[in-house]
Amino acid sequence: MPDRAVPRSPKPRRVFLLGATGTIGRATAEALLARGHAVTALVRPKPDDPRRGLPEGLTLRFGDAADAGSLQCDGFQADRFDVLVSCLASRTGRPGDAWAIDHRAQVAALRLAKAAGVGQVVLLSALCVQRPKLAFQEAKLAFEAELAASGLTYSIVRPTAFFKSLSGQIERVRRGKPFLMFGDGTLTACKPISDADLAAYLADCLDDPARANRILPIGGPGEPISPRQQGEALFRILGQVPKFRSVPVGFLDAIIATLSLLGRLSPRLRDKAELARIGRYYATESMLVLDPATGRYEAQATPSTGQDTLFDFYARVLGGEARVDLGEHAVF
Repeated sequence: MPDRAVPRSPKPRRVFLLGATGTIGRATAEALLARGHAVTALVRPKPDDPRRGLPEGLTLRFGDAADAGSLQCDGFQADRFDVLVSCLASRTGRPGDAWAIDHRAQVAALRLAKAAGVGQVVLLSALCVQRPKLAFQEAKLAFEAELAASGLTYSIVRPTAFFKSLSGQIERVRRGKPFLMFGDGTLTACKPISDADLAAYLADCLDDPARANRILPIGGPGEPISPRQQGEALFRILGQVPKFRSVPVGFLDAIIATLSLLGRLSPRLRDKAELARIGRYYATESMLVLDPATGRYEAQATPSTGQDTLFDFYARVLGGEARVDLGEHAVF
């Protein structure tokens, strides 16, 4: 990974951070601390690993961000803060989870932040909300609207795909199996961004007036990458002959139809239908800026930041220099 120059903030502030135990939240905590801010994070208690590997210098408070009472009593307490940075996001995207976390918990945090003296909010959202078809997208948009109307200075950051979400087939390919793709592997494209580059962008929103009161789509460096190009890169790094297997999008449609029908009788299957819809969305929609006039995704309109590339990350993972915890991103 290239060396990363870290500018110190000209005005260090008291920051309240949500979502610190996620991969982006962890990197954001490090970026904020490196810039000289005093950062307090609310995390769920974990007696066997209280610090969760979070950086030294980060003040931890233990509670539940999804519980407004805990958020106030355990999180904000009676302290004053200058900035709220929220990397909070539902882990599954299921409707109940999405509205509880991506909307209600965020609204509660916004209300309590204002009471604690916060004048600025930096929100990690997602680029996919520009064409909403899913419950978690609607929940995110509903909170974005409340934040924009709050009277606080805000930056709503909508990143493209994360490295983690594009790493689900590394071990599969390493074991000699074909790379799975929908259609011919060129249906979609994205400009992947690393945790560190995105965290730096989020942290720098505190001091950049050009990012104030704006919705900010952002991608990583370089040209957009298709799923086929991702597979070709993995085979090239491993020195293997490329092997691809095409999955028709109609296969997902059939799964969605079946689960939706069965979901009328079972909440569990109804949630699985939503997960299948999420999979279909990412199989057919590019993570680039959408031109509302044409309905097309535009690579040139998608801003770039940072220095880390997806293919360098693949090489580091395959070389044992980095690891990826897929969590809910383990699709294949």
